[in-house]
Amino acid sequence: VDPGQPILLFYSLKLSPVGGDIFTRFRAIMPAMSQALEILQQRFGYSQFRPPQQAIIDSVIEGRDCMVIMPTGGGKSLCYQIPALARPGVAVIISPLIALMQNQVDALEQQGIGAAFLNSSLSHSEQYQVEQNLAEGRVDLLYVAPERLTSPSFIGLLQSLPLALFAIDEAHCVSQWGHDFRADYLQLAPVLSRFAEVPRIALTATADADTRREILARLELRQPEQFICGFDRPNIQYRISQKSDPKKQLLKFLANEHPEDAGIVYCLSRRKVEDMALWLEQQGFTALPYHAGLSQSLRQQNQDRFLREEGVIIVATIAFGMGIDKPDVRFVAHLDLPKSLEAYYQETGRAGRDGHAATAWMIYGLQDVIKLRQMAADSSASEQFKRQEQHRLGAMLGLCEVISCRRQVLLGYFGEDLAEPCGNCDNCLNPPQTWDGTEAARKALSCVFRSGQRFGVSHLVDILLGKSTDKIIQFNHQQLSTFGIGTELNGAQWRSVFRQLVAQGYLNVDTEGYGGLQLAQKCRPLLQGQQSLALRKDDKPPAKTKREAGAKPELASKDEPLWQALRELRRNLALEQDLPPYMIFHDATLMEMIRWQPATLAELSRISGVGERKLELYGQAFLDCLCQHYQNQDPAQPEQDRETLLQTLQLARSGQDAEAIASSRGLKADTVYSHFERLIGEGQLALAEAVAINEAEISQLQATMLEAEASAEGLRLKPIFEAFEGLYNYGQLRCVRADLQLEKGEE
Repeated sequence: VDPGQPILLFYSLKLSPVGGDIFTRFRAIMPAMSQALEILQQRFGYSQFRPPQQAIIDSVIEGRDCMVIMPTGGGKSLCYQIPALARPGVAVIISPLIALMQNQVDALEQQGIGAAFLNSSLSHSEQYQVEQNLAEGRVDLLYVAPERLTSPSFIGLLQSLPLALFAIDEAHCVSQWGHDFRADYLQLAPVLSRFAEVPRIALTATADADTRREILARLELRQPEQFICGFDRPNIQYRISQKSDPKKQLLKFLANEHPEDAGIVYCLSRRKVEDMALWLEQQGFTALPYHAGLSQSLRQQNQDRFLREEGVIIVATIAFGMGIDKPDVRFVAHLDLPKSLEAYYQETGRAGRDGHAATAWMIYGLQDVIKLRQMAADSSASEQFKRQEQHRLGAMLGLCEVISCRRQVLLGYFGEDLAEPCGNCDNCLNPPQTWDGTEAARKALSCVFRSGQRFGVSHLVDILLGKSTDKIIQFNHQQLSTFGIGTELNGAQWRSVFRQLVAQGYLNVDTEGYGGLQLAQKCRPLLQGQQSLALRKDDKPPAKTKREAGAKPELASKDEPLWQALRELRRNLALEQDLPPYMIFHDATLMEMIRWQPATLAELSRISGVGERKLELYGQAFLDCLCQHYQNQDPAQPEQDRETLLQTLQLARSGQDAEAIASSRGLKADTVYSHFERLIGEGQLALAEAVAINEAEISQLQATMLEAEASAEGLRLKPIFEAFEGLYNYGQLRCVRADLQLEKGEE
């Protein structure tokens, strides 16, 4: 609803089953809606809400509980961030993501919003400072882990504060049947009940019907409004194929489609994570491992590099990923089968948060199924939980083996109907070929039965192919009637038959033994000749790629230099502040700058993603970059550009510092330092002519920079700035860095 259209707004409210005096309600909500839109535009730099953000935000502002199921990248965070700013008091955001709270707070501070976190990573003095800021009203949003919320001392702190709302992020963690269960989430409701007047909003990207019911019950949401916003991510292309040579398959995928892109590769075991990360490094990719067995400091370092640098691949177990808000992840690859469709959806949803084209690529084999079923059987969980796990794994296998549109199957699992095939999954782009596998299936099932229902696939295939292996001779299986009856197929084809029989429920895996195959009740009609069976052929051609859905607009060749210049400026600004580049501006915002060519700060403020605070911090720098590029379209501009550098060079050599040159030339001091940096890098200006820093201090600064670079920090300036307690400004540090890089280049 557009606040600028009061008649439409009145009509909408009249139809809603709210009760009460509609005119009173209309007068009450109108200022809140105007305030919410004003916050969106001024703080976050967006012109309008996406549906149904407006309705969610209105409900929370008015004090009602909500449950929000919204796809990754759909804008869940705004649904509690804007009410946090619109309602009086502090918003408490409960999140299991201690490792990412700093990034979330950094992103809000870039918007000029008071945010903080309290977790075990803070020292006592840092925690005390946060509590002081809370008491003085300088914090609008406070991020905490669920275990802190239940501590008596923290409850006492909350009781001393005015509270705006509670936001329970990743609310699916409350589900005991879910893939990300956190026991601490079960303790939230008793604490929240102490603050009955404070609204609660529970948010997640992944929840089937059972999980949604658990969220409502376990968090004790009171007559909540439910917003289930759809699960479709049309920009993600889903592709699943059979596992043969994982390293070779992954390398082909990366080299052909994502040679320089950021992405995530998921593996089932820690050992496989480390092996794959090392191997990718050897193939020329920047790949980092992440699993729970690594030290906290190394996990944090690798996660930070993934967020801050471009083109980094993180190889991880499922310990990585929840809450990752990096927008330009172009692919998520699974080298092993996820244990459920919820896990698969959650993990693949980390790709393409910016709405541009991304790929969810997976390979799997029968051994993955056996391993997952054995893991479930060996767990100490209840029998009910184990049955749930088997059901979820069966649904996952169904997606893998389906011959129709994968997106229809995936969305159908979450209760959403997609009327037409998506056209952006491998089955739609390259429809799989099928064959009549009835007779082959009967031979395979008969072989399982006659060999005693206790052997694995490899031995069964050897029987069908008539191989006289030591194991076959040991068990006298060359005497079986099924020995050698399957020579019409090769080994790979028989393994495909067995895999599909397991996936479709005709065979079970003996999880209590050694992964042997056993007949399922479902196979009886097939064995008795009462049913036929179509199987898919595995040797289909590689899926075509499709980049229409949400694809990044193609750059004209003339705009490529500007695109690179804007990205370089963003990268440098991010390095100076030790931030991920996307926290400065998203790619989409840079693309809009290229499209609309703003020439003033007022025009730049109308670009999506440029709020008041970012306009103040970065507006002039990006305008200068844009203007310089468009001036360079004039053939005479290179000479003019050299002329302005020459003027700065002459004044610097006459003994004037940056501030004096800026004053005399009507420039910003930062622009002059940019001239200095370029001139030093070209070897035309000595560092001593640019900055008044003695040789001993320069040596100390450059030594610190080299140490930072050697420790994988890179030549970032924010740590250097903080290490010297602000003694040198960023312009001076850029000059010192340019001199260091010049020396290294000459070596």
